[in-house]
Amino acid sequence: MNDYCLSLLEQYDIEVLRTRKGRGAYIIDTPQGPLIFKEYVGPESRAAVQNRLLKQIQEAGVVTVEQLLPTREETFLVKDVDETGYILKTYPEGRELNISDREECLEAVRLLGRLHQSMILTEIPTSVQGDDDEAVIPQDRYLSSQQKRYEKGCKELRRVRKYLLQRSQKTDFELSLLHHYGYFQEQADRVCKEWTDYSRLQEPDPGVFCHGDYQYHNILFSNQGMVVVNFEKFVADHQIRDLYLLLRKLLEKSSWSLSLGQELIAAYEQICPMSALSRIDLYYRLAYPEKFRKIVNFYYNSGKAWIPGRNQEKLDKIVEQEKNKQYFLEKVFQVI
Repeated sequence: MNDYCLSLLEQYDIEVLRTRKGRGAYIIDTPQGPLIFKEYVGPESRAAVQNRLLKQIQEAGVVTVEQLLPTREETFLVKDVDETGYILKTYPEGRELNISDREECLEAVRLLGRLHQSMILTEIPTSVQGDDDEAVIPQDRYLSSQQKRYEKGCKELRRVRKYLLQRSQKTDFELSLLHHYGYFQEQADRVCKEWTDYSRLQEPDPGVFCHGDYQYHNILFSNQGMVVVNFEKFVADHQIRDLYLLLRKLLEKSSWSLSLGQELIAAYEQICPMSALSRIDLYYRLAYPEKFRKIVNFYYNSGKAWIPGRNQEKLDKIVEQEKNKQYFLEKVFQVI
Protein backbone atom coordinates (compact mmCIF):
# COMPACT_ATOMS: atom_id res chain seq x y z
CA MET A 1 0.00 0.00 0.00
CA ASN A 2 1.13 3.57 -0.63
CA ASP A 3 0.21 6.81 1.08
CA TYR A 4 -1.69 7.98 -2.00
CA CYS A 5 -4.53 5.58 -1.24
CA LEU A 6 -5.27 7.54 1.96
CA SER A 7 -6.82 10.26 -0.20
CA LEU A 8 -9.64 7.78 -0.86
CA LEU A 9 -10.74 8.25 2.76
CA GLU A 10 -12.33 11.53 1.64
CA GLN A 11 -15.14 9.44 0.21
CA TYR A 12 -16.17 8.36 3.72
CA ASP A 13 -18.11 10.35 6.26
CA ILE A 14 -15.45 10.10 8.97
CA GLU A 15 -13.12 12.47 10.82
CA VAL A 16 -9.52 11.29 10.54
CA LEU A 17 -7.41 12.17 13.57
CA ARG A 18 -4.32 10.16 12.70
CA THR A 19 -3.15 7.36 10.41
CA ARG A 20 -0.58 4.70 11.17
CA LYS A 21 0.69 1.70 9.28
CA GLY A 22 -0.35 -1.81 10.28
CA ARG A 23 0.36 -5.18 8.67
CA GLY A 24 -0.51 -4.56 5.01
CA ALA A 25 -3.03 -1.89 5.96
CA TYR A 26 -3.52 1.51 7.57
CA ILE A 27 -5.01 2.05 11.01
CA ILE A 28 -7.23 5.13 11.00
CA ASP A 29 -7.84 6.82 14.36
CA THR A 30 -11.23 8.58 14.57
CA PRO A 31 -13.28 10.10 17.43
CA GLN A 32 -15.44 6.94 17.34
CA GLY A 33 -12.46 4.61 17.62
CA PRO A 34 -9.88 3.00 15.31
CA LEU A 35 -10.72 1.75 11.81
CA ILE A 36 -8.67 -0.28 9.35
CA PHE A 37 -8.24 0.57 5.66
CA LYS A 38 -6.93 -2.27 3.49
CA GLU A 39 -6.77 -3.61 -0.04
CA TYR A 40 -9.63 -5.74 -1.27
CA VAL A 41 -9.62 -8.34 -4.03
CA GLY A 42 -12.98 -8.73 -5.74
CA PRO A 43 -15.83 -6.63 -7.16
CA GLU A 44 -18.17 -4.24 -5.36
CA SER A 45 -20.92 -6.88 -5.49
CA ARG A 46 -18.79 -9.24 -3.39
CA ALA A 47 -18.10 -6.54 -0.80
CA ALA A 48 -21.86 -5.88 -0.62
CA VAL A 49 -22.52 -9.56 0.12
CA GLN A 50 -19.79 -9.49 2.77
CA ASN A 51 -21.46 -6.50 4.38
CA ARG A 52 -24.84 -8.24 4.43
CA LEU A 53 -23.30 -11.33 5.98
CA LEU A 54 -21.46 -9.35 8.68
CA LYS A 55 -24.58 -7.38 9.58
CA GLN A 56 -26.63 -10.54 9.92
CA ILE A 57 -24.02 -12.12 12.21
CA GLN A 58 -23.83 -8.99 14.37
CA GLU A 59 -27.62 -8.69 14.59
CA ALA A 60 -27.90 -12.32 15.72
CA GLY A 61 -26.03 -11.17 18.83
CA VAL A 62 -24.09 -14.37 19.56
CA VAL A 63 -20.73 -13.48 17.95
CA THR A 64 -19.00 -10.11 17.68
CA VAL A 65 -17.53 -9.47 14.24
CA GLU A 66 -15.97 -6.56 12.37
CA GLN A 67 -18.21 -4.33 10.24
CA LEU A 68 -17.69 -2.67 6.86
CA LEU A 69 -18.19 1.09 6.63
CA PRO A 70 -19.98 2.51 3.58
CA THR A 71 -18.88 5.56 1.61
CA ARG A 72 -21.11 8.63 1.31
CA GLU A 73 -22.44 6.96 -1.86
CA GLU A 74 -23.39 3.86 0.17
CA THR A 75 -20.81 1.63 -1.52
CA PHE A 76 -18.33 -0.60 0.29
CA LEU A 77 -15.44 -0.57 -2.14
CA VAL A 78 -13.30 2.35 -3.35
CA LYS A 79 -10.64 2.21 -6.07
CA ASP A 80 -7.52 4.21 -6.83
CA VAL A 81 -6.28 5.24 -10.28
CA ASP A 82 -4.73 1.79 -10.74
CA GLU A 83 -8.11 0.12 -10.05
CA THR A 84 -6.83 -1.32 -6.78
CA GLY A 85 -9.80 -1.79 -4.45
CA TYR A 86 -9.95 -0.84 -0.75
CA ILE A 87 -12.39 -1.33 2.09
CA LEU A 88 -12.79 0.41 5.45
CA LYS A 89 -13.68 -1.66 8.51
CA THR A 90 -14.07 -1.37 12.24
CA TYR A 91 -10.89 -2.34 14.05
CA PRO A 92 -11.22 -4.12 17.42
CA GLU A 93 -7.70 -3.80 18.77
CA GLY A 94 -6.68 -6.80 20.83
CA ARG A 95 -4.42 -9.81 21.06
CA GLU A 96 -4.64 -12.94 18.94
CA LEU A 97 -5.86 -16.29 20.24
CA ASN A 98 -3.21 -17.94 22.41
CA ILE A 99 -2.76 -21.35 20.78
CA SER A 100 -0.95 -22.62 23.90
CA ASP A 101 -4.02 -21.99 26.07
CA ARG A 102 -6.27 -25.06 25.87
CA GLU A 103 -9.34 -23.26 27.22
CA GLU A 104 -8.97 -20.42 24.73
CA CYS A 105 -8.72 -22.92 21.87
CA LEU A 106 -11.85 -24.71 23.04
CA GLU A 107 -13.70 -21.40 23.29
CA ALA A 108 -12.55 -20.49 19.77
CA VAL A 109 -14.12 -23.73 18.45
CA ARG A 110 -17.37 -23.08 20.33
CA LEU A 111 -17.29 -19.54 18.93
CA LEU A 112 -16.99 -21.04 15.44
CA GLY A 113 -20.07 -23.16 16.05
CA ARG A 114 -22.09 -20.09 17.03
CA LEU A 115 -20.68 -18.18 14.07
CA HIS A 116 -21.74 -20.90 11.64
CA GLN A 117 -25.29 -20.82 12.92
CA SER A 118 -25.47 -17.15 11.87
CA MET A 119 -23.90 -17.62 8.43
CA ILE A 120 -26.86 -18.70 6.33
CA LEU A 121 -28.12 -16.29 3.67
CA THR A 122 -30.68 -16.50 0.88
CA GLU A 123 -31.26 -14.63 -2.37
CA ILE A 124 -27.60 -13.80 -3.03
CA PRO A 125 -26.49 -13.31 -6.67
CA THR A 126 -24.74 -16.49 -7.83
CA SER A 127 -22.51 -14.57 -10.24
CA VAL A 128 -20.46 -12.85 -7.56
CA GLN A 129 -16.84 -13.95 -7.85
CA GLY A 130 -14.16 -14.29 -5.22
CA ASP A 131 -10.46 -15.14 -5.04
CA ASP A 132 -9.19 -17.66 -7.62
CA ASP A 133 -12.39 -17.21 -9.58
CA GLU A 134 -14.27 -19.08 -6.86
CA ALA A 135 -17.93 -18.09 -6.73
CA VAL A 136 -19.32 -16.69 -3.49
CA ILE A 137 -22.15 -19.17 -4.02
CA PRO A 138 -20.72 -22.00 -6.11
CA GLN A 139 -23.97 -24.07 -6.08
CA ASP A 140 -23.01 -27.26 -7.95
CA ARG A 141 -19.37 -26.08 -8.06
CA TYR A 142 -18.74 -26.88 -4.37
CA LEU A 143 -17.86 -30.51 -4.92
CA SER A 144 -15.95 -29.91 -8.11
CA SER A 145 -13.98 -27.06 -6.49
CA GLN A 146 -12.81 -29.35 -3.67
CA GLN A 147 -11.99 -32.03 -6.21
CA LYS A 148 -10.01 -29.44 -8.19
CA ARG A 149 -7.95 -28.61 -5.11
CA TYR A 150 -6.97 -32.23 -4.62
CA GLU A 151 -6.34 -32.87 -8.32
CA LYS A 152 -4.29 -29.69 -8.66
CA GLY A 153 -2.25 -30.60 -5.58
CA CYS A 154 -1.54 -34.12 -6.86
CA LYS A 155 -0.56 -32.77 -10.28
CA GLU A 156 1.84 -30.28 -8.67
CA LEU A 157 3.41 -33.01 -6.56
CA ARG A 158 4.02 -35.23 -9.59
CA ARG A 159 5.51 -32.34 -11.57
CA VAL A 160 7.95 -31.39 -8.81
CA ARG A 161 8.98 -34.99 -8.22
CA LYS A 162 9.82 -35.34 -11.91
CA TYR A 163 11.83 -32.12 -11.71
CA LEU A 164 13.75 -33.37 -8.68
CA LEU A 165 14.57 -36.69 -10.29
CA GLN A 166 15.98 -34.89 -13.35
CA ARG A 167 18.31 -32.65 -11.32
CA SER A 168 21.87 -33.93 -11.63
CA GLN A 169 23.23 -32.16 -8.55
CA LYS A 170 20.92 -32.46 -5.56
CA THR A 171 21.25 -30.69 -2.21
CA ASP A 172 20.78 -32.51 1.09
CA PHE A 173 17.29 -31.04 1.34
CA GLU A 174 16.35 -32.26 -2.15
CA LEU A 175 17.61 -35.75 -1.35
CA SER A 176 15.63 -35.72 1.90
CA LEU A 177 12.53 -34.48 0.07
CA LEU A 178 12.81 -37.27 -2.50
CA HIS A 179 13.30 -39.84 0.26
CA HIS A 180 9.87 -39.02 1.74
CA TYR A 181 8.12 -38.12 -1.50
CA GLY A 182 6.61 -41.51 -2.32
CA TYR A 183 4.87 -41.83 1.04
CA PHE A 184 3.17 -38.43 0.90
CA GLN A 185 2.43 -38.67 -2.82
CA GLU A 186 0.59 -41.92 -2.16
CA GLN A 187 -1.47 -40.23 0.56
CA ALA A 188 -2.45 -37.37 -1.73
CA ASP A 189 -3.43 -39.73 -4.57
CA ARG A 190 -5.51 -41.90 -2.22
CA VAL A 191 -7.45 -38.96 -0.80
CA CYS A 192 -8.08 -37.58 -4.28
CA LYS A 193 -9.39 -40.94 -5.54
CA GLU A 194 -11.57 -41.71 -2.52
CA TRP A 195 -12.93 -38.16 -2.43
CA THR A 196 -14.34 -38.69 -5.92
CA ASP A 197 -16.52 -41.53 -4.64
CA TYR A 198 -17.50 -39.73 -1.45
CA SER A 199 -18.39 -36.47 -3.20
CA ARG A 200 -21.27 -38.13 -5.03
CA LEU A 201 -23.04 -38.44 -1.68
CA GLN A 202 -22.84 -34.72 -0.88
CA GLU A 203 -25.29 -32.02 -1.93
CA PRO A 204 -24.14 -28.37 -1.71
CA ASP A 205 -26.27 -25.80 0.09
CA PRO A 206 -25.70 -22.44 -1.68
CA GLY A 207 -26.96 -20.41 1.27
CA VAL A 208 -24.51 -21.76 3.86
CA PHE A 209 -21.35 -19.69 4.25
CA CYS A 210 -18.02 -20.18 5.97
CA HIS A 211 -15.41 -17.66 7.08
CA GLY A 212 -12.79 -19.07 4.72
CA ASP A 213 -9.76 -18.26 6.89
CA TYR A 214 -10.76 -19.13 10.45
CA GLN A 215 -7.44 -19.38 12.26
CA TYR A 216 -5.88 -17.89 15.38
CA HIS A 217 -4.67 -14.72 13.60
CA ASN A 218 -8.30 -13.77 12.94
CA ILE A 219 -9.67 -14.49 16.43
CA LEU A 220 -9.00 -11.53 18.71
CA PHE A 221 -9.48 -10.88 22.42
CA SER A 222 -10.47 -7.21 22.80
CA ASN A 223 -12.39 -5.08 25.28
CA GLN A 224 -15.50 -6.35 23.43
CA GLY A 225 -14.60 -9.95 24.24
CA MET A 226 -13.75 -12.42 21.46
CA VAL A 227 -14.05 -10.87 18.02
CA VAL A 228 -13.77 -12.55 14.61
CA VAL A 229 -12.15 -10.47 11.85
CA ASN A 230 -10.92 -10.66 8.24
CA PHE A 231 -13.88 -12.19 6.40
CA GLU A 232 -12.44 -11.33 2.97
CA LYS A 233 -12.10 -15.01 2.02
CA PHE A 234 -15.73 -15.84 2.89
CA VAL A 235 -17.44 -18.25 0.53
CA ALA A 236 -20.51 -20.48 0.36
CA ASP A 237 -18.97 -23.83 1.16
CA HIS A 238 -19.31 -26.70 3.60
CA GLN A 239 -18.66 -25.18 7.05
CA ILE A 240 -16.37 -28.10 7.89
CA ARG A 241 -13.85 -26.12 5.83
CA ASP A 242 -13.47 -23.65 8.73
CA LEU A 243 -13.29 -26.34 11.42
CA TYR A 244 -10.66 -28.23 9.42
CA LEU A 245 -8.38 -25.22 9.06
CA LEU A 246 -8.43 -24.32 12.75
CA LEU A 247 -8.03 -27.96 13.79
CA ARG A 248 -5.07 -28.53 11.48
CA LYS A 249 -3.30 -25.39 12.70
CA LEU A 250 -3.81 -26.28 16.37
CA LEU A 251 -3.02 -29.98 15.98
CA GLU A 252 0.20 -29.28 14.09
CA LYS A 253 1.28 -27.03 16.96
CA SER A 254 0.50 -29.78 19.49
CA SER A 255 2.04 -32.70 17.51
CA TRP A 256 -1.44 -34.07 16.78
CA SER A 257 -2.49 -34.46 20.40
CA LEU A 258 -5.34 -36.99 20.49
CA SER A 259 -6.90 -35.58 23.66
CA LEU A 260 -6.82 -32.00 22.38
CA GLY A 261 -8.29 -32.97 19.01
CA GLN A 262 -11.11 -34.94 20.62
CA GLU A 263 -11.93 -32.05 22.95
CA LEU A 264 -11.93 -29.53 20.11
CA ILE A 265 -14.28 -31.62 17.96
CA ALA A 266 -16.56 -32.27 20.94
CA ALA A 267 -16.65 -28.53 21.74
CA TYR A 268 -17.73 -27.73 18.17
CA GLU A 269 -20.40 -30.43 18.24
CA GLN A 270 -21.85 -28.97 21.43
CA ILE A 271 -23.03 -26.15 19.17
CA CYS A 272 -23.13 -27.72 15.69
CA PRO A 273 -23.48 -31.54 15.70
CA MET A 274 -21.83 -33.10 12.65
CA SER A 275 -23.53 -35.58 10.36
CA ALA A 276 -21.73 -38.76 9.28
CA LEU A 277 -21.00 -37.16 5.90
CA SER A 278 -19.52 -34.09 7.60
CA ARG A 279 -17.20 -36.30 9.64
CA ILE A 280 -16.08 -38.05 6.46
CA ASP A 281 -15.44 -34.64 4.90
CA LEU A 282 -13.36 -33.59 7.92
CA TYR A 283 -11.41 -36.85 7.81
CA TYR A 284 -10.35 -36.42 4.17
CA ARG A 285 -9.39 -32.78 4.66
CA LEU A 286 -7.17 -33.71 7.61
CA ALA A 287 -5.80 -36.81 5.87
CA TYR A 288 -4.63 -34.89 2.82
CA PRO A 289 -0.87 -34.07 3.23
CA GLU A 290 -1.37 -30.32 2.93
CA LYS A 291 1.74 -29.37 4.89
CA PHE A 292 3.96 -31.52 2.67
CA ARG A 293 2.35 -30.01 -0.44
CA LYS A 294 3.08 -26.51 0.88
CA ILE A 295 6.74 -27.34 1.52
CA VAL A 296 7.06 -28.74 -2.00
CA ASN A 297 5.28 -25.76 -3.53
CA PHE A 298 7.47 -23.26 -1.66
CA TYR A 299 10.62 -25.09 -2.70
CA TYR A 300 9.62 -25.33 -6.37
CA ASN A 301 8.63 -21.67 -6.65
CA SER A 302 11.71 -20.29 -4.87
CA GLY A 303 15.29 -19.83 -5.99
CA LYS A 304 17.39 -23.01 -5.99
CA ALA A 305 20.81 -21.38 -5.56
CA TRP A 306 20.26 -21.22 -1.80
CA ILE A 307 17.61 -23.29 -0.02
CA PRO A 308 16.72 -21.97 3.46
CA GLY A 309 17.47 -24.30 6.34
CA ARG A 310 13.92 -23.66 7.51
CA ASN A 311 12.69 -25.88 4.66
CA GLN A 312 14.49 -28.88 6.13
CA GLU A 313 13.22 -28.07 9.61
CA LYS A 314 9.62 -28.01 8.38
CA LEU A 315 10.08 -31.28 6.51
CA ASP A 316 11.66 -32.95 9.54
CA LYS A 317 8.78 -31.76 11.70
CA ILE A 318 5.98 -33.22 9.56
CA VAL A 319 7.88 -36.51 9.20
CA GLU A 320 8.37 -36.60 12.97
CA GLN A 321 4.65 -35.89 13.55
CA GLU A 322 3.35 -38.32 10.92
CA LYS A 323 3.00 -41.29 13.27
CA ASN A 324 0.97 -39.16 15.70
CA LYS A 325 -1.16 -37.81 12.86
CA GLN A 326 -2.05 -41.28 11.58
CA TYR A 327 -2.80 -42.45 15.13
CA PHE A 328 -5.06 -39.44 15.60
CA LEU A 329 -6.96 -40.10 12.35
CA GLU A 330 -7.37 -43.77 13.21
CA LYS A 331 -8.72 -43.17 16.72
CA VAL A 332 -10.96 -40.18 16.00
CA PHE A 333 -12.45 -41.47 12.76
CA GLN A 334 -12.41 -45.25 13.33
CA VAL A 335 -16.22 -45.36 13.37
CA ILE A 336 -16.46 -44.09 9.80
